Amino acid sequence: MRLTRPGRHGLPELRVEIARANLMAAETATEMATEMSDKLCKEMSPLVPVAAAIRRLLQIPAASLWLILSLTCPCGLRAENHDALKADASQYFRDQVTPFVKTYCLPCHRSERPTRAGVNFTPALKTPEHAAFTENWKKADVRVRAHDMPPKGAKQPSDEERQTFAGWLPRLKYLSDKDPGPFVIRRLTKTEYANTLHDLFGVPPSIADSLPDEVAGQGYLNSLSPLQLEQYLAIADNVLRQIVAPPGKRRTETEKRLFGPSSKPAGRQAATPRQAAREIARSLARKAYRRPPTEAELDTLVSTFDLGTRNKLPYQQALGLMLKGILVSPQFLFITPAGDASPGTAKSVGGITPLDDYQLASRLSYFLWATMPDAELMTLADRGELHKPPVLQAQTKRLLDDPRSRALFDGFGAQWLGVQRLNAGGLQRQTFDPALFPQMTPALRQAMYDEARLFFQSIVRDNEPAVRFVNSTYTYLNGTLAAIYGLENTVKGPEMRRVALSDSNRGGVLSMPGILAASSLPNRTSAVKRGVWVLEQVLGEHVPAPPPDVPALDKQDPAAVARLTLRQRTELHRTNPVCANCHQILDPIGFGLEKFDAIGRWRERDTNGEAIDSSGELPGGKRFAGPADLKAIIAERNRDVARNLVEKMLAYALGRKLDGYDEIVVDDLMSDLAGDGYRMRAIITGVVSSYPFNYRRIEASRSVSAR
Repeated sequence: MRLTRPGRHGLPELRVEIARANLMAAETATEMATEMSDKLCKEMSPLVPVAAAIRRLLQIPAASLWLILSLTCPCGLRAENHDALKADASQYFRDQVTPFVKTYCLPCHRSERPTRAGVNFTPALKTPEHAAFTENWKKADVRVRAHDMPPKGAKQPSDEERQTFAGWLPRLKYLSDKDPGPFVIRRLTKTEYANTLHDLFGVPPSIADSLPDEVAGQGYLNSLSPLQLEQYLAIADNVLRQIVAPPGKRRTETEKRLFGPSSKPAGRQAATPRQAAREIARSLARKAYRRPPTEAELDTLVSTFDLGTRNKLPYQQALGLMLKGILVSPQFLFITPAGDASPGTAKSVGGITPLDDYQLASRLSYFLWATMPDAELMTLADRGELHKPPVLQAQTKRLLDDPRSRALFDGFGAQWLGVQRLNAGGLQRQTFDPALFPQMTPALRQAMYDEARLFFQSIVRDNEPAVRFVNSTYTYLNGTLAAIYGLENTVKGPEMRRVALSDSNRGGVLSMPGILAASSLPNRTSAVKRGVWVLEQVLGEHVPAPPPDVPALDKQDPAAVARLTLRQRTELHRTNPVCANCHQILDPIGFGLEKFDAIGRWRERDTNGEAIDSSGELPGGKRFAGPADLKAIIAERNRDVARNLVEKMLAYALGRKLDGYDEIVVDDLMSDLAGDGYRMRAIITGVVSSYPFNYRRIEASRSVSAR
């Protein structure tokens, strides 16, 4: 291998020459890749993505490697090189991808009816960078690499052509213009809404329990149905009953704090009740809207006060009606951008503008605390200082040090790890057969959730590297959960505590009972579900959905599979060539965890009494004998673990899917994080300091330019 630097355009140039690939063993190639990538990681942090690319490239059998591969690698470069990279991506698409798509994809996936599988590549050839086609490119990349596409019977590309097509997806992002994306106008989640009411008025968060739970994985919601509006009205009435005393009754302390110490406007500096109400509205709206209200918004609120007085309501009750108007207003229920930004504003450049400090305060607070900004954040926003990098980073640290940062797990971590299903209600709740698993009581479910929460919080608090989620040697247990670990004689009582683990098969999220349970079926384990979970949630791989006509394991002939282990039944299922390509990646990971039953207990035999084989081999020749070896192999991909975490956390913070230029932002973040070992606090601070977190696109300017 030869590394030359710099290359053309002043970019790092990597040339990998393999003169006798057919004589080189796959294992040797992989070792060389690992050694090369590790050296790059340690000695040249800007080339960390290059190292990862080498590692991925050489994790295939040596006989499949080209004799000479020349790769000019744009990874790890800063955004200022964007123009050169964009030109390279455009040429690659024109010269390599377009002929491939026309030859192998358009015969089925083109602008005619019916379109196969709902995929149409005709418009994608004209504007490949458009966000509408991103998912199609990702699916195509997975299907082509897995040899699922083109379908059997159609003209097939060579291995070299498939590899060339695979080189397109990493370049796609460079066709995107520098764009932070839109500011997502979204409704407060149930948890955010409850926490905000609590911080504003001191009412218990349970006041919002009547609201339905959000559906995990569907993103943030920005609609409001008539039924939901009725629910918000009812909750607002409940809030008012708790904080505003009936006429003639002693006023509550909260009422005095919100409306002033006197029950009459005469005690205030305002000349009239209406003027006093306007000043109260200004104070209330500033807190509830998370920014100073506009004069037009105050006019609307005062008109609500006027409505109360016209209907003979006492002064305090008219103020209560005005407060109710605040609590059901879009400005309170939704997180919105400021209304004064336009393409002509001083700070707007090309339709892009920085968030004002109030927007930034809300985005930061709801990201880390799932509630409104506190007084310190609002004071910094008033001074126009929050956007300054040292101030923003200091506030990020302060919020993380506060107990309220538990919300980062409840909002982000629980969804990422999948454990929110353990305590969810309704159809989202993970169910288990009570005859097979009577241990799955509410107490055990809660302990499983708390184990994941405390583990997540400890990694953030102690600023551990992201890979610690995979290879830790400790966890948090109480007496209930300790029985699942076989430690019931060591750990007793209801209190969760940190416990060192001596069993190398345990430790980290792969062997955590709550996660193993959440990726199981009601009556048994699922190697496929566990394999998909590890690939998607830990390593960030894209796993395609199974074909619709493939039968499930439960449809197999009961007599034929009566004495087979689950592994043997799955391998029988894998003899279907339609299934084989994906399952050769998924199944080994799931089988490696098969000695953990559906609720995470260790076992040596399955329900048929047959010995469980948890050994396997991953693509690239990596072999393992059980969970401990599997964890070690996955931990070697620490950069992939960290990148996946960065991507998912950034998407959560922005309230939208990542797309286009976001991937360049992630590249830059990964280069910055490499020198510190991808530590959690650095990841969180990097997300908060990132371009899309601090800027937004002004939609109106895009429509003007389009016209």
